Amino acid sequence: MRKVKYAILGAGSAGLTASSLIRKHSDDFVLIDGGPLGTTCACVGCMPSKALIQSANVYARREDFAEFGLQGDVDVDSAKVMERVRRLRDRFSGGVRAATTDKLPESQLMRGYARFIGPNRLQVDGEEIEAERIIIATGSTPIVPAPWKALGNKLWTSDEIFEQATLPKRIAVIGLGVIGLELGQALARLGVEVHGFEMAHHIGGLAVPEVSAKAVELISQDFPLYLGEAAQLEETAQGVRVYTSKTDVEVDVVLAALGRRANLDGLDLQKAGVALNEAGLPDFDLHTLQIGDKPLFIAGDVNGFRPILHEAGFEGKMAALNALDYPEVKAYARKTSLAIAFSEPDIGVFGESYRHLDLTQTAVAQFDLERNNGRAIVMHQDHGMICLFADKSSKRLLGGEMVMPHAEHFVHLLAWAVEQRLTVADLMRMPFYHPVLEEAIQSAITELYKQLYAVEERPRAPELTVLQ
Repeated sequence: MRKVKYAILGAGSAGLTASSLIRKHSDDFVLIDGGPLGTTCACVGCMPSKALIQSANVYARREDFAEFGLQGDVDVDSAKVMERVRRLRDRFSGGVRAATTDKLPESQLMRGYARFIGPNRLQVDGEEIEAERIIIATGSTPIVPAPWKALGNKLWTSDEIFEQATLPKRIAVIGLGVIGLELGQALARLGVEVHGFEMAHHIGGLAVPEVSAKAVELISQDFPLYLGEAAQLEETAQGVRVYTSKTDVEVDVVLAALGRRANLDGLDLQKAGVALNEAGLPDFDLHTLQIGDKPLFIAGDVNGFRPILHEAGFEGKMAALNALDYPEVKAYARKTSLAIAFSEPDIGVFGESYRHLDLTQTAVAQFDLERNNGRAIVMHQDHGMICLFADKSSKRLLGGEMVMPHAEHFVHLLAWAVEQRLTVADLMRMPFYHPVLEEAIQSAITELYKQLYAVEERPRAPELTVLQ
């Protein structure tokens, strides 16, 4: 039996971050992974999807040529589009491997899948390992309902789509969260006949009814969306029949974008003395990532909290620091929530969720970009909606949602404001250039200011600061 001080299960974003930090303090560790190296983000997630989206959005701009006084014909070569996606994918994933796993000796990088055979004891392809502290960072896998697997190669997930040599003529995207929206719109903009299905009445993780309605209005200009009902599938000789009470279509392939599930099935956690809850996950502390009082820590997509790269990296650091200091563990503050869908226009959500707000204690302000933003007008992108919310008592910005051009940048700025606990009055004093899209944010902030501060409380010029 091999004995080590630290074992890290999974060489994704969380596991690599944890191993990098532990490596600075000790060589007595092992990183265990039996799947493709390079992280979910680089191989099948963030980066290849953005490469596909970029090609789609460049091509889609041809529809605006006449508006800008331009002429010219552009066509799609889907084989070359997909070749570029894979070329960039390989560049990104290769870069990750070169900076991380390629630098580890064979004694520290074990290629195989680990399972528990007892507390602090693991087995990897027949070899037993005893580790004093273990970080579980095994990631997640796309959800596919068991009956759908009978569709074979007529069913894709984000794990398969980027491997396709060319694009299909017709596709149904089932699940319109971030992944489904991004890929569905990109495929539609590249000339694929796309049909989108979502059980919920909202898309892209949005909760504010007006913002969600605006997103549906704008995204459905690229492909039809069928909301509020589960899609039914039936294989046909030509493809797959996809139907609800509202529509009945036949497509060549179905893209399942139903979310992801934790990679825990093969770990045999019960042999480590860990029970799973109703969600199929171990109970753990969000601020320490420790499972119970055990020398076990769970980080990244596998814990299901915020399955996204920057959170996985942050959690990898949390888990590593507490593994290094165990049995003394520290509770770390969580960062302000931040989520982005790289649709066109972007969808952004930050801070506290609208679903969890006490609306009697919250001021809510909205701004529709059609109300006149000069920069959006000259860009021919004067569409979208911003919704911000602030606490009536403290007058601090709490969070918001938006669907608008370049929202990916604005939700960062506003998430930073939430992280810094800024009040709406603080934001009123920030500089705003002209003409910029940020002026739309300024308009929403001004509306919040009017709601939060009585007329007699307002300075005559709230954007000015008196020198002391």
